[in-house]
Amino acid sequence: MAAGLGWRRIAAARHGRDGVLKRAAAWLAAAALAAGGAGGRPLRAERAQGGQAPPAGPSSLEAPAAPAEKAVELTTVFRHPEGRLWVAGQMNFIFQGNLSFHAPYSGPNSLQPRAERRLSRVITLYTGLRLGGGGEVLVDVESASGRGISDAFGLGGYTNLDVVRNPQLGGAPYLARALYHQTFALGPEKVASDRSPVSSATEVPARRLDFWIGKLGTVDFFDLNGPGSDSHLQFLNWTVDNNGAFDYAADTRGYSYGTVGELHTGRFALRAGVMTMPKVANGIDLDLRLDRARGENLEVEVRPTLRGRQGVVRVLAYRNIADMGSYREAIDGFLAGRDPVPDITKYRRQGRTKTGYGLNFEQEVTAAIRVFGRWGINDGHTESFAYTEVDGTVELGADLRLHDEKHKLGVALVDNRISNLHRTYLALGGLGFLLGDGRLDYGREHIVEAYYNYRIWRGVHVAADLQHIVNPGYNRDRGPVWVPATRLHVDF
Repeated sequence: MAAGLGWRRIAAARHGRDGVLKRAAAWLAAAALAAGGAGGRPLRAERAQGGQAPPAGPSSLEAPAAPAEKAVELTTVFRHPEGRLWVAGQMNFIFQGNLSFHAPYSGPNSLQPRAERRLSRVITLYTGLRLGGGGEVLVDVESASGRGISDAFGLGGYTNLDVVRNPQLGGAPYLARALYHQTFALGPEKVASDRSPVSSATEVPARRLDFWIGKLGTVDFFDLNGPGSDSHLQFLNWTVDNNGAFDYAADTRGYSYGTVGELHTGRFALRAGVMTMPKVANGIDLDLRLDRARGENLEVEVRPTLRGRQGVVRVLAYRNIADMGSYREAIDGFLAGRDPVPDITKYRRQGRTKTGYGLNFEQEVTAAIRVFGRWGINDGHTESFAYTEVDGTVELGADLRLHDEKHKLGVALVDNRISNLHRTYLALGGLGFLLGDGRLDYGREHIVEAYYNYRIWRGVHVAADLQHIVNPGYNRDRGPVWVPATRLHVDF
């Protein structure tokens, strides 16, 4: 899309774990060589901290020489001078594939069991113009092209967040964001701020009220997580970078129209937003009538310290209102003989609601190590509509940052599930907008992902990534599957 870890069923003996591991390692090495000569859209990419001058030496009769300041290495290819106008860009290329895996049957929306390789590309131009008085206008233009394995079908936790789920849209540039941002200072103290697609300021009031309106992304603001939110410098999986049970308002490319308000007061923040919903599940067209269709989001954020180390906890609640279907009505229609297979699209009703909740945390353990996690749930009765087919999720992970983040490694475990009604619908042959094997021997979808990211020079990064998925699409009859990838990312 351009977010309880018991491993119940590995089935390694049946499918030959040693052989699969050797093939995965060989595939990953070949992919790394292939991608090494290839030449993006991070909203939440982290930046290395600038160096500080070393402390002065011991006193002496002669005045000691002033210590030389450590040069601050640029983390973008070009220097971005301070000023009212901000222009930046990025490119992200992901070469990903899957090894062949066991699957006695497949359906229209299955992850295909044959070995497959795909390249995705996202290029973004960011612009911002500060107007004075705390106001600014931000406009981003983007191009997303290429494809994902199985065209993004067959998984609740899909393996590449950059993939647009409708490849027919093509790679023509489109308007990703166009929004007005206003900041109201609530006190004189200022704090440093990284520039991003939703704020071009390098310094903001510590206590403030922010307001945005226009075209934007819901997850530009909600369910952010420092170690686990950025497919361009961190993890790739949809349900690692975002809360899988957060069926957030968005079109196929991940954007919406809406308004967001955010209050910051020291260690506390509160944000709320209303966004437009797609007209149909996974649709590119948005319903602009907020009186009948909208996504409502509320999040509370606190920033405690634990043994002197910074932490963040976020609690999320959301409600979607749209022309969505009911799993129970679709099942009843099939059992009553009205439909040859369950078809949720026949049971959509304008004004139907879907609610969900999420918990998100991150915590520094040392200067180099952080842990993070997510928990999420939604009602599971209403059709999965905008993000992915997950009704409950648990995630736990950690990252390691070395040498001013020149080297970065991360690992995450995810356990995804769907509701009883959702799994019954799929088991009877129903299709969701992502899932549909034709039948289902239900099991939770377990995902392990690990990555290594290396900053070569300034804003040029290369990475290797490996994912292992048990019960792909919640089906114990299929898999497990290995998914290796390489990535080239450039921040201009």
